[in-house]
Amino acid sequence: MTSLSTDCTRCERLAGFLADVRADYPEYFARPVPAFGDEAARCCIVGLAPGMHGANASGRPFTGDHAGILLYRTLHKYGFATRPESLSADDDLRLLNCRITNAVKCLPPQNKPVASEINTCNSWLSAELKALPDEHVVIALGSIAHKAVIMGSGLKQADYKFAHGAEHRLERGVLIDSYHCSRYNTQTRRLTTEMFEAVFARARALVG
Repeated sequence: MTSLSTDCTRCERLAGFLADVRADYPEYFARPVPAFGDEAARCCIVGLAPGMHGANASGRPFTGDHAGILLYRTLHKYGFATRPESLSADDDLRLLNCRITNAVKCLPPQNKPVASEINTCNSWLSAELKALPDEHVVIALGSIAHKAVIMGSGLKQADYKFAHGAEHRLERGVLIDSYHCSRYNTQTRRLTTEMFEAVFARARALVG
């Protein structure tokens, strides 16, 4: 079963933190954030975790924060989204043969999940990866997402090293690594628009 329970409280630290966030921001979603897009999409994007004032607030991955600006604009450019921006979980944006999820489904304090939380949440990601069709493409945004995909695929971390633009053959598909499209990475130009678009151009070519 790939459907995430938005009532999940497996991680005590995260569940407690979200309870505090709901008290401070009663209008926020502030629960485990489900994936966005078709389970059977051939392109799956894996991020780190919901952002405090982004997905944690809106209930949709990469919606409401800086990282989502470049992501949705790029998805639209390469034919994976019907619009270049995601405004809210109930707008009319649709993903096209694409799915967006996170390695950790709950907002972590300081946006830093601990290893036990990544491991506990990996069962959800593993189920999502298993539901993807053959010859799919997974784009991992950052090294934590990369490691979560390798774990969720039942593979050995030592055999798959993270590097921006690197491609790794999975059992039924391909994993492409990218630096995360965070504000820090884009403002310091560790990740440029051209670098990010090259990853999605490659994914588009593989998906067809």
